[in-house]
Amino acid sequence: MNYTYGYARVSTQSQELNRQLDILEKYNCNEILTEKISGTKSSRPELNKLKESVREGDTVIVESWSRLGRSTKDLIDLVDFFSSKNVKLISDKENFDTTTPQGRLMLTVFQAFAQFERDLIVERTKEGLKSARARGRVGGRPKVDQKKLDQALSLYDTKKYSLKDIKEMTGISSSTLYRYIDARRGNE
Repeated sequence: MNYTYGYARVSTQSQELNRQLDILEKYNCNEILTEKISGTKSSRPELNKLKESVREGDTVIVESWSRLGRSTKDLIDLVDFFSSKNVKLISDKENFDTTTPQGRLMLTVFQAFAQFERDLIVERTKEGLKSARARGRVGGRPKVDQKKLDQALSLYDTKKYSLKDIKEMTGISSSTLYRYIDARRGNE
C-alpha cells in the first residue's frame, strides 16, 4: 500500500506550524512529520526519518519548497533523492507534482542543474590537482608507514591505550587508524 507523508518545518520554536498543517490535512496524509529547526541545519531528524521511511510509490507533500530544502542545491538533491526512489513529490504552494508533465519537466531541469553542479565540482577538482602538480605537489592521502600502522593496530587491539596515546606513540591519526580498522572488519 502506498503511503502519503506530509512534512512541515518552521525555523524557530516560537513559530507555529498550524498554517502548514492545515494545508497538509487537505491531502489526507497517513503521517505528518514536523520540525521546529532552522533550515540551515544539515541534520534535520524528522527529514532524515522521512528519507529512511519512504518506499517506491509513496508520496511526500510539503507546503512549499522553502520548507523542504535549505538551499537550491539542497532542494535539488532532495528532489533527486525522492525521484531516485520513485517517490511522488508535491509542493502545494508552487503547484508542483512530479507525476504531471510540468512536474516531470521541472524534475528534469532540477536533475540537469544537479548534474551541472557535479560536473563543475569535478572540473574544479581536476584543475586544482593540475595546478598543485605544476607546483610540485601530489594529491591524495599521504602514504602510511606500514610498520607504524601495524604497531598502532596492535596497540588498539590491546584495549589498553586511548586513541590519543596511540597517536602520540605511533604518529598514526585516529581517522587513519579507524579507516584501517573498518577495512579490517570488512574483510572478516
